[in-house]
Amino acid sequence: MEVLKDLVSLVLHVDQHLAEIVRQFGVWTYVILFGIVFLETGIVLTPFLPGDSLLFAAGALAAAYPETLDPVHLFVLLAIAAILGDTANYWIGHHLGPRVFRENVRFLNRENLMRTEAFYEKHGGKTIIIARFVPIIRTFAPFVAGIGSMAYGRFLAFNVIGGLIWTGGFIFAGYYFGNLPVVKENFGLVIVAIIILSLLPPVWEYVQHRRQSAAADAS
Repeated sequence: MEVLKDLVSLVLHVDQHLAEIVRQFGVWTYVILFGIVFLETGIVLTPFLPGDSLLFAAGALAAAYPETLDPVHLFVLLAIAAILGDTANYWIGHHLGPRVFRENVRFLNRENLMRTEAFYEKHGGKTIIIARFVPIIRTFAPFVAGIGSMAYGRFLAFNVIGGLIWTGGFIFAGYYFGNLPVVKENFGLVIVAIIILSLLPPVWEYVQHRRQSAAADAS
């Protein structure tokens, strides 16, 4: 329970924690941020690390500490971290996934593997881009893409597009709006709003899918 409270505090007050890191480590903050983004996107066991909120806070701190952080440098570096993270996650899924399925672990069988492969062949690109903006799912999507043997060239194209849009969008939003008084005074609420907004695309996709299924059943 205490760990959960710490994680919630980390997400809601990521600006304060990150500001302390900037004051203590200076330009080494770039390396720390690179590592966090890479782990959050690249290791399926670390989906609890901050993503959207971290990028937004980093952009805001680039405006507050221009002598230490540069928004363009942040964008380039963290986009690379996000793209490399998804790439690593894809290959982990690609190499370990089929082996897991062959062992017939409960809820993981060859039929599910084939369904995953078919799903990513049909919807893979859109899924990879949308997943960038959805906490938790962002960490699992490239892993499942690797398990489903989605063609790497196709995955990489959408990985790059999604990584650039995700990092650039949140970093520059934080840079231009993160230091507005109303945002600084209500940063926790802004983070909650970001999380809620990030959940809208998959909810919309689910609603559309249900409508299409209902229409197909009716006909």
